[in-house]
Amino acid sequence: MEIKYCSTRDKTNIVSPSMAILQGLAADGGLYVPQEFPDFDLDIKKLSKMSYQEVAFEVMSKFLSDFTEEELKDCIKKAYDAKFDTLQIAPIKKVGANYYLELFHGSTIAFKDMALSILPHLMITAAKKQKSNQEIVILTATSGDTGKAAMAGFSDVPGTKIIVFYPKKGVSPIQERQMLTQKGKNTYVVGITGNFDDAQTNVKKMFNNASLSEKLAQENLKFSSANSINIGRLVPQIAYYVYAYAQLVAKNQIQLGEKINFSVPTGNFGNILAGYYAKKIGLPINQFICASNKNNVLTDFFRSGTYNKKRPFFITNSPSMDILVSSNLERLIYHLTGEDASKTKSFMNDLVIKGEYTISEEMKVKLAGFYANYASEEETAQEIQTVFSENAYVLDPHTAVAGKVYRYYQEETQDTTKTVIVSTASPYKFPRAVIEAILGKSLPKETDFELVEQLHQKAHLSIPTAVTEIMDAQILHNTVVHSDEMQQEVERILNLN
Repeated sequence: MEIKYCSTRDKTNIVSPSMAILQGLAADGGLYVPQEFPDFDLDIKKLSKMSYQEVAFEVMSKFLSDFTEEELKDCIKKAYDAKFDTLQIAPIKKVGANYYLELFHGSTIAFKDMALSILPHLMITAAKKQKSNQEIVILTATSGDTGKAAMAGFSDVPGTKIIVFYPKKGVSPIQERQMLTQKGKNTYVVGITGNFDDAQTNVKKMFNNASLSEKLAQENLKFSSANSINIGRLVPQIAYYVYAYAQLVAKNQIQLGEKINFSVPTGNFGNILAGYYAKKIGLPINQFICASNKNNVLTDFFRSGTYNKKRPFFITNSPSMDILVSSNLERLIYHLTGEDASKTKSFMNDLVIKGEYTISEEMKVKLAGFYANYASEEETAQEIQTVFSENAYVLDPHTAVAGKVYRYYQEETQDTTKTVIVSTASPYKFPRAVIEAILGKSLPKETDFELVEQLHQKAHLSIPTAVTEIMDAQILHNTVVHSDEMQQEVERILNLN
């Protein structure tokens, strides 16, 4: 079955999977979605006996139908290798009555590795398939994890450059140091004096800037994205939902066909949307629990049907979720409208012009498969402390948000369906938030690297290589600009002036 992709804002804008990956964002500003979902006979019994790499191929081959078997298997082999510290790639751990899907075993100890380890290989293969000889410029905004994972993936990849913008005061010290010490002659990291939404908005503006595109073309350059707005980021994420279910069957934790829930820490909406797509191809999922921090714009949307970004922006102890404009929600909106691109475009225009939009009652009914709530910083810390004291298991703050919100879900619904909590980062990425939560007190003097050692002593967790290797690494990037100066900085980096 040949799968094509169309824009959420123009159904006549139809491209192949490889072209969708290469473009990243549609020329009309929309996001690429499958014209129709692939026919998928999910043989869970068969999948339960497969490795992660084999499951990834079974899933991705259906969505990336213009990639040959040899091409896709080569991409998968290069992506899911010794960069991960476990052969399982994404192991499931049972902790108390809950299951945690650990997505942080890659080279940057965050879930973004699951997709960004393979995206460079997909993109280079896509460029060859499209006979493109233009150098690809990856232009990306990050709330903390995408930046490092993308740079690690694209570092010194021939025919590419990568420029990452991040909020200077909106990431953890470990996240920032991971980015600022990134090697690679083609990598550029720029801090901005604004928040993630500022960075993301200006990146989208550059993608849609016709005069800038002309300048790029004159230099034989082409923008693409490593954010989850790129379908090449989203498709690999579908695989780990299928793998998680298959592993629960393999471990005799659930019966074939038994429905399960997923509780997902959610910011830009890509991770949970991948789960929604897994459900669309037949994975037995009962409920998605959309977990937010104090920036609870998604909680309000799922409860009221109104998406309103006109609200205070908070910097929290779960910084990768400090987002008020969840870009991937556009894809869900498109599906809720009955795949009406004009309605979707109208909603997105309202968000830009008015700062909000409200979906119809008919669309709200289709949100029944989602539950949404949020956890404060205090509640997040409490969850870390509770799980550690009861089970000697350490959560990072984002996973703790998902755990706390799952508790609220249980209290409200009394639902006893087995639930997987999606664990998106190693606790070592946020040592201050974690050790302070475990100890129940603030530690103002110590640096994050000193707290890494404290966490190691307290929790008896091995310190990941991703942390030890940056402790004494040289700072290679130190540029900071105002968010309004982002395009000027891109033009300077690429010598377009």
